[in-house]
Amino acid sequence: MSEHAFHIFLLVMSVLALFVFIALYYVKAGYGMFRSRAWGGAINNKLAWMLMEAPVFLVMTYMWWNSERRTFPVESVFFLLFQLHYLQRSFIFPFLLRGKSRMPVAIFLMGVVFNLLNGFMQGEWIFYLSPGDLYTPHWFGTPQFIIGVILFLLGMAINWQSDYVIRHLRKPGDTRHYLPTGGMYRYVTSANYFGEIVEWAGWAILTWSLSGAVFLWWTVANLVPRANAIWHRYREEFGNEVGSRKRVFPFIY
Repeated sequence: MSEHAFHIFLLVMSVLALFVFIALYYVKAGYGMFRSRAWGGAINNKLAWMLMEAPVFLVMTYMWWNSERRTFPVESVFFLLFQLHYLQRSFIFPFLLRGKSRMPVAIFLMGVVFNLLNGFMQGEWIFYLSPGDLYTPHWFGTPQFIIGVILFLLGMAINWQSDYVIRHLRKPGDTRHYLPTGGMYRYVTSANYFGEIVEWAGWAILTWSLSGAVFLWWTVANLVPRANAIWHRYREEFGNEVGSRKRVFPFIY
């Protein structure tokens, strides 16, 4: 793909994210606590997560393997960090899920399409279109890389720890809802989403790329409206127990 065509692709993706951001404030994505039959047929949640997240892992692997830059040090670190997230999300996280939840096929398919496009979006820039003199070894010493890696790993840790809290809210056989506590849940009701946003903000900074920024925008567009819906649900169910906790950004929103 030419650089001009790639920038048009990024623009289209950004506009689509804006529509998603607005729409999700009016229509709740019907998975998890908002599961609804109105979304149609559904499949096993564990299988859905694995099949939905694996495509981006596979696309990125394909693009890395077929690139002349696959042995370059900076690009290799980018690749390993990105794949670390999706290795966990595709092949570990689904098998940690508890219960017998199901995911609507429509949401599963939308997730697959986005992940295919995102894998291409990140890989095309890193391995094919980025200037040859940009990601030289000196990049490891730049503020962008250092700050970005710190945020990426911090966000990943928050995300994993917050998911652990959610998984252990219920005892086997219990179907009630509980208000998560501890960790970043002391400040927000969607600490797992906060962690993921921080993680991909780190990615956008460490790659210092428009493709990374568009991915961050998609993460915000998808998760912030859902965090808002979760906050309102918790307010309805738990009232004052929610306290001063914000939705997803501590002390802000």
